[in-house]
Amino acid sequence: MTAFGKSIRIYLADGSPTGIRHAELVNWTGQAIVCPRGRVGELSAWVESQRPGVYMLVGEGASPTTPLIYIGEAENVFVRLQNHVKNKDFWTQVVFFTSKDENLTKAHVKYLEARLIETAAAAGRAQMENGTAPTLPALPRPDRDAMEDFLQPLRILLGTLGFAVLQSVSAKGGSKASDQKPSVLADIRLRLARPKLKVLAEGSATDEGFVVFQGSVGTQAAKSHLSPGYSALRDQLYADGSLTKRDDGTTLFAKDVLLASPSTAAAILVGGAINGRESWRDGDNRMLKDIEEALAGASEPTLPK
Repeated sequence: MTAFGKSIRIYLADGSPTGIRHAELVNWTGQAIVCPRGRVGELSAWVESQRPGVYMLVGEGASPTTPLIYIGEAENVFVRLQNHVKNKDFWTQVVFFTSKDENLTKAHVKYLEARLIETAAAAGRAQMENGTAPTLPALPRPDRDAMEDFLQPLRILLGTLGFAVLQSVSAKGGSKASDQKPSVLADIRLRLARPKLKVLAEGSATDEGFVVFQGSVGTQAAKSHLSPGYSALRDQLYADGSLTKRDDGTTLFAKDVLLASPSTAAAILVGGAINGRESWRDGDNRMLKDIEEALAGASEPTLPK
């Protein structure tokens, strides 16, 4: 499927990138507004907030890379957010979606809420504050299909605004969305092996960072030059279940894990500082560094054989 570019407009209400922001995808009927908790009262002047819509409250989770979120729906988003200011303490900002043509109904937003909770839970990139997941409401087939069409631009806009919680960690640039083109590099399976340490791992460099694949094996040992930051990250991965300790002194990646860089991924695996661009290699034993340089020099990049 051919992937086409998208145009997004973002309006900064007071010229600040951290204030109230209105965003829209060109030729899409939806719209998004991001608002800090302390400025919810200002939304009373925004007619966009006083319509049926879905919203996501975002706060600090167990780690900087795993936010705590709550997904909800309302016939009047502004009124619901006023209530959440009183009754929910964890969140620091909200992003919500309504329609520019006022065609979203209560049934529509309940469907969107259920689908967003389902998608966020499957992606596994956030802690969910929601209790039980709601069941999908029954919609006529045309309405259901229209809401599914509404969801994909919503995911794109949400990710562009800095909320990647609906994007599955994968070898395809961090997203499994069928209409998004992955980078050429993301399609190359890379391996890191250190037999003496019993390290054997596979992963892929994506647009977001480096994904270590589920089933990869590292060492529990930590060398003296493992930085405090990497050590803390390791502890965090143990705590959230991404990384588990085994009786033979190795560690196992229990799921695909997105890390900041190839070197971060390599350090977590081998327990010490290491150049990830030299240690991760493809099936022909070419270093990631060499592959990147080859792709940078190609006018029409193709996958290495």
